Amino acid sequence: MAVTYELIKTCAQTGARLGRVHTPHGIIDTPTFMPVGTQATVKGMSPEEVKELGAQIILSNTYHLFVRPGHELIREAGGLHKFMNWDRPILTDSGGFQVFSLAENRKITEEGVTFRSHLNGDKLFLSPEVATGVQNALGSDIIMAFDECPPYPAEYEYVKKSTERTSRWAERCLKAHARPSDQALFGIVQGGMHADLRRQSAADLTSLDFPGYAMGGLSVGEPKHLMYEMLEETVPFLPSNKPRYLMGVGSPDALVEGSMRGVDMFDCVLPTRIARNGTTMTSRGRLVVKNAKYASDFGPLDPDCSCYACRNYSRAYIRHLIKADEMFGLRLTTIHNLHFLVHLMQDVRQAIQEDRLRDFRDEFFENYGMAGNESGF
Repeated sequence: MAVTYELIKTCAQTGARLGRVHTPHGIIDTPTFMPVGTQATVKGMSPEEVKELGAQIILSNTYHLFVRPGHELIREAGGLHKFMNWDRPILTDSGGFQVFSLAENRKITEEGVTFRSHLNGDKLFLSPEVATGVQNALGSDIIMAFDECPPYPAEYEYVKKSTERTSRWAERCLKAHARPSDQALFGIVQGGMHADLRRQSAADLTSLDFPGYAMGGLSVGEPKHLMYEMLEETVPFLPSNKPRYLMGVGSPDALVEGSMRGVDMFDCVLPTRIARNGTTMTSRGRLVVKNAKYASDFGPLDPDCSCYACRNYSRAYIRHLIKADEMFGLRLTTIHNLHFLVHLMQDVRQAIQEDRLRDFRDEFFENYGMAGNESGF
């Protein structure tokens, strides 16, 4: 298979997994956080900067690249790795979430989804075959099956029909996949907030023997305790010898809690999105550096951080840049937030290695100032 999972150790305290995902473009140490490069770039950063902060894999978005500049142009460029000058692993999502969250006037049928482009209103169509073909053209190491992501909340019968359709679409994706030797197609478990549907979805997808499995339809507005409950109802039904990926999750507390429940891979736009609003993650909790109280604060964003921003610039300077609409200020907050999450996952891996992840969690949450394990993001 193009992608394989190597289990190194299981934490005696929690059952969390320390592992490695082997891909055509390198090894990924897990649990890991994947920075999101939606449009074939992590916003505000060069590939070299993303590497410098320690990221081993990034995520790009099939929907956005399908709409602009088009997958055929990227194929002509030699694939996504060459197009964006990134020589480490890339994961592309299927585009399903964006179709349902961004597109207007969409129509879902068994065949696929007809929708309007969010850019210019052009009529477009995505199906399991089209989404898989687009990702084959992009050449990412890990590609995702086309799925329907039901909203929260949603009626049980709607989620049931949606989940069953996702399973049928997953089988079609496998049949359409043209590059199994150098691209791994992961299935996506759906089922909303219903434990029985989650278990059935996991059973349907594992019967198809994908090289990895994602859990979708979480972190879509539900309380975090419910997300954790759904993880506990899903993860035990996924193969122990394959990667487990929780889609769209990036708050520090959820990364730690997800790791404790056996998740290997995470992604989210959260760290880069809040950075562009002047909000940073620190070892002592959330810090909104654009606030007036930091106008003459000459300390780093986080005294415990070794990122480029914290080594070289003060809160006062970064606040000045943001207030002056200088893009360098938002680049610095972006670098810091991504560094924070990448290195948080390094600490999680070390804690698993030392059989102390629960102790690490408790200490981290205390320092972070969380109330009821809610990060505030």
